[in-house]
This record gives sequence, structure tokens and C-alpha cells, in this order.
Amino acid sequence: MSKYTTPRFSLALLHPKYWGVLCIFAFSYLCSLLPYALQIRLGKLLGRTALRFMKRRTNTIRRNLELCFPEMPAAEREQLIKQNIENTGLALFETGMAWFWSDARVAKHTKIVGMEHVKKLKAEGRGALLIAVHSLNLELGGRTFGLLAQGMAVYRPNNNPCFDYFQLKGRSRGGHSLIHRKNIALMLDSLKNGEFMWYAPDHDYGRRRSTFAPLFAVEKACTTTGTSLLVDNSNCAIVPMTFVRDNDSGQYTLTIKEPLIDKFPIGDEHAAACFINKIVEESIMDAPSQYMWLHRRFKNRPEGETSLY
Repeated sequence: MSKYTTPRFSLALLHPKYWGVLCIFAFSYLCSLLPYALQIRLGKLLGRTALRFMKRRTNTIRRNLELCFPEMPAAEREQLIKQNIENTGLALFETGMAWFWSDARVAKHTKIVGMEHVKKLKAEGRGALLIAVHSLNLELGGRTFGLLAQGMAVYRPNNNPCFDYFQLKGRSRGGHSLIHRKNIALMLDSLKNGEFMWYAPDHDYGRRRSTFAPLFAVEKACTTTGTSLLVDNSNCAIVPMTFVRDNDSGQYTLTIKEPLIDKFPIGDEHAAACFINKIVEESIMDAPSQYMWLHRRFKNRPEGETSLY
């Protein structure tokens, strides 16, 4: 397995079976050239239009919100669902922004708060897990971080090699390194050597290397123990991060919060999962309508318990 995953173009990607993917990325590139305000309007319109056809996804969003916020009034929940669907459509445009915009254009629409924490850790030579959540604008958040510092991201290959090429190329903008999700040894070596790794432990990744920990009102959410594996064996810092779009100004803000040094429950996977889920909750609540609620977050249940969906 190679040290880092890098995008490699080949003429085979021009085969007619990939023309559909090529057309999608050509369209995404052309859309990225449009004025920013127009992209925002088109993205939300796309989301509202897709709402008519995304019944299953909409039901997943509604169910997740019911599970997490059972006391939320129905009218408020429906409004949040509407906003979330709009932001889901907008995410397609935000991905194009992340993968095709110049550094200058990204900088024009984003700002970074808390970069002093990164600089301090770099000066100390201490690696860090940058704890992010799957916000719908996650790709643009990673690109924004790359304006001032390089990092690494855990990478899951796409089954379509043409799509995979563009995804790799987009995510490596700004000098980021991509690590295959199975290359644990490289992750640990990198963290021990003072590198920063973008890490999102908020999804349900399956029963393997997981435990059931509270998340919002759900007492038993399948939560990865990969965080413990990385922190326990590298002594890296935990750094919560959020990336939020202001609905009024359209400005994006990447907030790097104070590092949680020596606060992580070492040697206790369950306590660590509870600790991480608290960070996840706080991050989501910074902009709940911009979170990826369409993911079936609670699909895996403890033995003997029925599905929540």
C-alpha cells in the first residue's frame, strides 16, 4: 500500500463508460464559474426541487430529527427539514466551489477563527485529530483549512475510478495528503510526527471497532472506537472544528476550537466515544440545518433491539 493516495490521470478515464461522470464534473466546473449569489439560489432551488423525489431521504431526515430531538415542536422540525433539504442541494455547488475555485475566491467568501491553536501545536511538534462532523459543506471546509495550513484526510476510494480521480484531485487541493482509511499504521506515524489529520467520527461506520454511546436523545448510538485507537497510540491532541455558513451574509466561518489536551479518556473506548459524541453534538448545534441528517445515523442497533427506521 502506497504511503499517500494521489490522483493519477490515465487515458482509460476517457472511455465512453465514464462519459456520464465526465459530464457531471464538466457541469459542476461550469457552475462554479457562476456568481456566488447565483450559485446559492440555484443550490437551494435544486434542493427544493429534489424534495419532491427524495421521499426516502426526507423520511430519514425526519426520523433522525425525531430521534435526536423528541421534544422539538412538529412545526419547527418541518421547517428544519425544509432548510436541510435546501442545503443538501446547495452542497453540490459547495463541492464545486471546494474543488474548482481558486485560493483567492475561496478566501473571499471564508474566514478562519482560532488559527493560533494550530500554530501553537505546530510549534510544539504535537500532532492533532481535527474533529469535524459531516456538515453538508464539509468539502469546502477542508479547502478553507488548506489556505493556511496543510493537513491529512482519511480517504475512502470511490468504486468508479473516474469519479475517484476527480474526488482525489479536489480533496488534495491546497497540498492536503490523503490516507487510505485502512492504513492505520500511516495515520499513527503521521500523528506521532506532528501532523494534523481531518477526522469525522460522527457517522455509523458499522459494528466493527465500535461501541454504543449516547448521542442527543438516543442512548445507544453506534460510535466508532477508531478515535481511541488513534489517540491512545499517538498522544495527539483533540481539536474540535466547525464550518458554518451565515445565512444572512453567505460568509463561511471555519472555527478551530481550543485543543483538548490530556482530557481524552485514554484506555477506555466507551468513555472516549461518549466524550467524542459530546463534541459532535456541540458541532452539529452550531448549524443544525447544515448537517447531513440524510445519513441513517442509527442504523446499527445492539443485539436484540429492533431497527429505529
